Amino acid sequence: MSRSGGREVGVPVEARPGSPIPPILLDLPDLDDVAPDTLPGRAPVDDRDPEQRLRLRCVACEVLARPVYACAARSRNVVDVVLLRRGLHDRPGTLLARLEDEVRETGPEYDAVVLASGICGGAAAGIRAGRVPLVVPRALDCRTVLLGDRRRFRDEERAHPRTYWYAPDYVERLDDASPSPIGLLGIGADADEDLRSAYAEYVDSFGKANADTLTEALGSWRHHYADAAFLDSGVGDASAAEGAARDEAARRGLGFRRVAADLSLLQRLLDADWGDDVLVLRPGQRLVLSMDERIVAADEPRPRDA
Repeated sequence: MSRSGGREVGVPVEARPGSPIPPILLDLPDLDDVAPDTLPGRAPVDDRDPEQRLRLRCVACEVLARPVYACAARSRNVVDVVLLRRGLHDRPGTLLARLEDEVRETGPEYDAVVLASGICGGAAAGIRAGRVPLVVPRALDCRTVLLGDRRRFRDEERAHPRTYWYAPDYVERLDDASPSPIGLLGIGADADEDLRSAYAEYVDSFGKANADTLTEALGSWRHHYADAAFLDSGVGDASAAEGAARDEAARRGLGFRRVAADLSLLQRLLDADWGDDVLVLRPGQRLVLSMDERIVAADEPRPRDA
């Protein structure tokens, strides 16, 4: 177990050998030399009693289902979990509306709403904290949450910029309701708008099964990816999901590697250990994209005209 703020948090686990998270190519700045206290927009230190048990409402993407439940079980806080369907990532407007509904429905019996996901290609931008604080990880998408922090995400992007990512819950929860077949689009798919649009057009014109075949036959995905990686959270038996991902990577001629997830960021979110890798929005503040190393920032509510 590693520790943060005197509490035990989730541990990077050894990945076992068996849904996709396409790359976002960004030139992220080096964070190692940035002093935490100089980061703009850093949330103020919480001065509550560290032994106080909080009641949190966690709104999570179901791509993180198993890790969220595991971290909630380990947290000393009372955590109620709400899962949003993974297919909402393909409909940013609908996703934002669902997030706003969940925040709006959270009453004062909770101490905070915790968003356990990334900003999903900017879909979460614009959401406003309601009656209680809204806690958001500084993460572009769920890969950062599963990798543990922005630095590791940055390092992976630089070392393997054309990697197609798979995650156990994404593979297990793929269904016909999603417009994306396994291995075509997934977490972080905002970087593949052309590919998404082409696939949607094929579905409308020829049906989903034919669209899958046509897209692969045309080989458009080959221009985007060189290899595949499976992010194993270490929660439950992921061998079937890994096997499906490995088979698909082989079918598409991609290299394959396993990457051990690090659930420490997710654990800190649910432990209310909110430091530099988390943004805490006060009631009324709105989430905006910062376009810098912070990823997200708080936009103060504008005063009403007298």
